[in-house]
Amino acid sequence: MTRAVASRFPASHYLNRELGLLAFNRRVLAQARDERLPLLERLRFLCIVSSNLDEFYEIRVAGLKEQIRGGSPVVTTDGCTAQEVFRHVTRETHAIVTEQYQELNDFLLPRLAGQGIRFLRRSGWNEAQRGWIQDYFRREMVPVLTPIGLDPSHPFPRVLNKSLNFAVELEGKDAFGRSSGAAIVQAPRVLPRVIRLPEELAGCEYGFVFLSSILHEFVGELFSGMNVLGCYQFRVTRNSDLFVDEEEVTNLRTKLQGELPQRHFGDAVRLEVADNCSPAMTRFLLAQFGLDDADLFRPAGPVNLVRLMQVPDWVDRPDLKFAPFHPGLPKPVAKGSDIFAALRKGDILLHHPYQSFAPVIDLLQQAAADPAVVAIKMTVYRTGTDSILMQSLIRAAQNGKEVTVVVELMARFDEEANIGWATRLEEVGAHVVYGVVGYKVHAKALFIVRREDGILKRYVHLGTGNYHPRTARLYSDFGLMTANEEVTNDVSEVFKQLTGLGKARTLKHLWQSPFTLHANVVAGIEGEAAAARAGKKARIVAKMNSLLEPAVIAALYEASQAGVAVDLLVRGVCALRPGVKGLSENIRVRSIVGRFLEHHRVFYFFAGGAEKVYLSSADWMERNFFRRIELAFPVIDAKLKRRVIAEGLKCYLADNQNSWEMDGQGSYRRKASPRAKPRSAQAELMENLGKA
Repeated sequence: MTRAVASRFPASHYLNRELGLLAFNRRVLAQARDERLPLLERLRFLCIVSSNLDEFYEIRVAGLKEQIRGGSPVVTTDGCTAQEVFRHVTRETHAIVTEQYQELNDFLLPRLAGQGIRFLRRSGWNEAQRGWIQDYFRREMVPVLTPIGLDPSHPFPRVLNKSLNFAVELEGKDAFGRSSGAAIVQAPRVLPRVIRLPEELAGCEYGFVFLSSILHEFVGELFSGMNVLGCYQFRVTRNSDLFVDEEEVTNLRTKLQGELPQRHFGDAVRLEVADNCSPAMTRFLLAQFGLDDADLFRPAGPVNLVRLMQVPDWVDRPDLKFAPFHPGLPKPVAKGSDIFAALRKGDILLHHPYQSFAPVIDLLQQAAADPAVVAIKMTVYRTGTDSILMQSLIRAAQNGKEVTVVVELMARFDEEANIGWATRLEEVGAHVVYGVVGYKVHAKALFIVRREDGILKRYVHLGTGNYHPRTARLYSDFGLMTANEEVTNDVSEVFKQLTGLGKARTLKHLWQSPFTLHANVVAGIEGEAAAARAGKKARIVAKMNSLLEPAVIAALYEASQAGVAVDLLVRGVCALRPGVKGLSENIRVRSIVGRFLEHHRVFYFFAGGAEKVYLSSADWMERNFFRRIELAFPVIDAKLKRRVIAEGLKCYLADNQNSWEMDGQGSYRRKASPRAKPRSAQAELMENLGKA
């Protein structure tokens, strides 16, 4: 098993991971500001920034705080302590949130109002609107609200992670003579955060009111006879990373089921309060959650912007959204075709979301129903709570087939769904295993055994993305279906490792972490460097979500110094400094941010003209190389290899519409080509691969 090696370069040659993540969110925020995009899509991107920042605080900032609290001496690859990183992160996140709400208030909301989509403020309600809203409050909200007065017998309530709450300042005495001066009202999650008014009352086609506005206006009705001095919305973000010592647990599923409910009540890491919240109430809330001023955000608007993500779906205005797109279907797997027969003729490449995910679903459905299929094995990382693929596995088991499913219970934020599927699969007799202690199973593999003419024939699907039909419409990923005997034999060996015991055997085609993936990636880079030193043509192109692993970055630096032309397409965080004279002047880093989330991982090495191309489930990160079970698989068919190079690399390198170029300081600038013909990789792929 390979292990990370110490970097041969000083810390100053690496960029910070957390700041890289925030830089990515600035690129997403730029989408919300992009005048070329439809208004409702810009609103959606604005909400995505909030969703990303939520997870950033739940996981990354929570981890920093734990290190600080524990006095951890750990220094990041770029040489910063947790305390230093936290200071940088705090400054940058406050700046991003300020700009985010400026965009919402100064541009998006006024322009949406101009299109007949208005968010009605309390100060602008007319008498008829106020009457309807008050009736809604009394009918729909009051029965489920529980105001909690704060006094010795009513302590501060437990506040759920990211829930909407209201702090109310009061004066006067209640029926029992109490006068605590403060109360908390928690908004149940069953209540919508945005309510649509009837069109005839709204005065526009789409008139919305925030739940927070309604409660602010009528909160006095919850405290009869008392005077409301102030009502302030607030929201707390908590540490949501689960810690389970797998080596100390005899039943991982049972342990996780016990831990999951506590995720909502982890340590507080961030407090968002209304910008009009009084200083006294702000200090009180910070004290309740054990937070400091650095953890406080005062957004100029709703504290739960993520809930606005639903608004574009509610509004029937196609002119304010991306044009509908229908993915194409490769000819070998046209609707109703026998996929097994098609695979016996040759490999099939699927490029999502430009090509449909339906053939993967069809493959599993056909296998579940086919009497000739004797066994199905599959890895499950993220698949959703209502998965047609999981239902097919259940039917296969019910049909008497040997079904083995490797369920990753530690897939963050999908633990509950995966536990549910594991339980249902076991109930119908499927073999369910949870991978290997200490390693997340992140590989995407489907393995099918079929009896044909008296012998067993194997079929495989390998992917760069999850077996999740919904995200397959939003994320760019490659999937390869093959009956190649050597590849299917490799996949069979991987499943033996995951379910049984024994030494890892050498695989003929697949690179696998934690055994060979890192060594082979480094060897591929070093091979190009050696070719360049010998005066031969050398080239590396790689596309991924994140690039952080120090030894790989060091190898890329040395390849650049040897004269290798290196192009990296890194959607998210990149710790490598490109374009630095004497260090990385032959390396260019670009990030594509557009309509779809760039998710596929493609590794290209010129290899003396052999042009080795691998697709993978793994980013170039330490966790993917050493703490996960991942696969990288070659594209062997020459025609399909040309497709991957053209569709997964070349068109992205030519993109001058959604491409951001990174400099050696970690800053990004839109790729500017004013005289060049506009090129958008995603638009071209939709046109070339989508359904006419």
